[in-house]
Amino acid sequence: MDGEDIPLFLARETYRRRRLMDAARLLPVVGLGLVLFPLLWIGQGAGPQTRVGVIYLFAVWALLIAVAGFVAARLSAPLPPGKADERDDVV
Repeated sequence: MDGEDIPLFLARETYRRRRLMDAARLLPVVGLGLVLFPLLWIGQGAGPQTRVGVIYLFAVWALLIAVAGFVAARLSAPLPPGKADERDDVV
């Protein structure tokens, strides 16, 4: 198989879908970092109060749900006809 058979650039829809797939893979890691962030407050004497930590965790939880829902909705939509990626067949 020649390298000339493969297009140089991906179609815009395919490129965006792949970046969304990357975001979906990275979301749990970012979420874990955001959830563990309040542990940095423990070592400081005049750290935020417990209620601030609970509000922060609830906000992060709600934000992660919203972002995951957005990414899932965008990834579940089928590609328009004729927008299939030619590189998907190449292994």
